[in-house]
Amino acid sequence: MSARRRWTVLAVCCLSMFLVGLDTTIVNVGLPAIGRDLDVGTRSLEWTVDAYTLVLAGLLISSGALADRFGRRRVFRCGLVVFGAASLVCAVAPSVGALIAARAVQGIGASMLSPVALAIVVNAMPDPRERAQAIGVWASVFGLSMAAGPVAGGALIAGFGWRSLFWINAPVVVAALVLSAVFVPESRAQRARRLDIPGQVLLAVVIGVLVGVLIEGPRIGWTSLAALAAYAAAAVAAVGFVRVESRRREPLMDLRLFRRPVFSSAVLGAVAVFAALNVTLLLNTLYLQQARGWTPLAAGAATLPMAVGATVCAPLSGHLVARVGPGLPLVQAGGFITVGGLCLVGLDQHTSVLLLLLAYLLIGIGFGFANAPITNTAVSGLPPARAGVAGAITSTARQFGSALGIAIAGGLVAGAGPTGLARASRPGWILVAMCGLSLFLVAHASRPKTVLPS
Repeated sequence: MSARRRWTVLAVCCLSMFLVGLDTTIVNVGLPAIGRDLDVGTRSLEWTVDAYTLVLAGLLISSGALADRFGRRRVFRCGLVVFGAASLVCAVAPSVGALIAARAVQGIGASMLSPVALAIVVNAMPDPRERAQAIGVWASVFGLSMAAGPVAGGALIAGFGWRSLFWINAPVVVAALVLSAVFVPESRAQRARRLDIPGQVLLAVVIGVLVGVLIEGPRIGWTSLAALAAYAAAAVAAVGFVRVESRRREPLMDLRLFRRPVFSSAVLGAVAVFAALNVTLLLNTLYLQQARGWTPLAAGAATLPMAVGATVCAPLSGHLVARVGPGLPLVQAGGFITVGGLCLVGLDQHTSVLLLLLAYLLIGIGFGFANAPITNTAVSGLPPARAGVAGAITSTARQFGSALGIAIAGGLVAGAGPTGLARASRPGWILVAMCGLSLFLVAHASRPKTVLPS
């Protein structure tokens, strides 16, 4: 392919990636409006967000295996169709149950877009330097989409109502379908991995039950019979997953990677970063709209510093990783997120707007610095075949972190009235700061190990 067509392929794939990231966060700012229109409380609203991220997290690796077997462009286009159709159902959903179900189907479509599009880009760009540049652009687009979701969502709700959050996906999906048919070549893996159905089912149970009990815990009671049964189910599924995966020749998740402290710390770092981001976004939405009476547009605009920080710092982070390694940008990410969270641990009804904007800017800068070094740390030192699996696992960790953040933040403020919401959210900001501190451990693990002369 010519250089122009290779970069056109990247642009088409980035368009789909922007869609996936945007839908992870754009709904946050519309939650109060959805709750009023459909007459539901905080826990149902949490499921509106987490139904998408849970399914996306659970199916990412399997969708990559399907694409390797049946063709990446074919699965990519199928994902676009499923995502677009589910978006239309979300836009006309008559009840919160229908909305949650459609959001789950959206997650199925999204799982066919994220890893498959990246595989298409890697296959289209055989030159390592050009591929590195392309992945840097890819990471920047993903960071921008996650941070820009609340801003775009606020503008859409102000002009057209909350259902426009889903209508807007339709023209983007149509454009991506047309462009992918014209420019994106078909490709398959030379040797497709086998599907691991038992591993897939057990992974979905572990993730779904863990996040589900966090969402429903305040309602059912943390020590109730239902909660204890959920803990037991998650533990049994986790043990079963480890046993199944350790015995398969081609497992869904290569557990041997977790023997490397560098990889394990990167996965935990991915969970921490995306948990911090989603705690921030949900608490911002509920606090500004319910406690301070801001409009969705104003609440979304308040996160604009976060979007700017993430957009500016993501490519800078990739440049630093290439020049000095992942350690420095990880330290910077940890520092900015920690300070941003600490800014709001004393949040009350009358906290200065300037302090809010400063905190969001710092967290956005930290988020921008974090993505590239975490991915680099996860795949460093691995052969290409295992690097792809490592990348898929870290993508799963990001989405799991998103679902975890929503569940924790929602649980903290569930049942809190407008006057008590600020105080109820304070532990959430402590959690954001702790997530930032965890990145210092990831930075330490990413340092090259040297052997002292005897």
